[in-house]
Amino acid sequence: MRSIAVPLALAADLLCVLAFVVIGRTDHGTGTALAGIAGTAWPFAAAMVLGWVVTQAWRTPDRIWPTGVFVWAVTVAGAMALRLATGENAPLGFVVVTSVFLAATMLGWRAGLLVVRRARRRAG
Repeated sequence: MRSIAVPLALAADLLCVLAFVVIGRTDHGTGTALAGIAGTAWPFAAAMVLGWVVTQAWRTPDRIWPTGVFVWAVTVAGAMALRLATGENAPLGFVVVTSVFLAATMLGWRAGLLVVRRARRRAG
């Protein structure tokens, strides 16, 4: 994988986290001020970075398995743990919505890339 692809993959995962936060804050009417977004996003972003480190995702950042699945799992579990540790809540419904949204997006961009690569191989 080219060196530019690693930061792009990291940015794609971060974009997934930020989309989740912005959509959630908008849906719940808590606003989209930068400080509010940062305050909500930090546990997810920190857990996502931890997922990248634990899985050494920079080696194969675009692979769904095992990289994407484990980065996603660490992101969700780590973010929930950080939220609970800092006095926030993590009700089951929130955990389910978080898990589904981040799985769809974090695994989804990887799946989309895989489809494009396979189509190019067939065409080329």
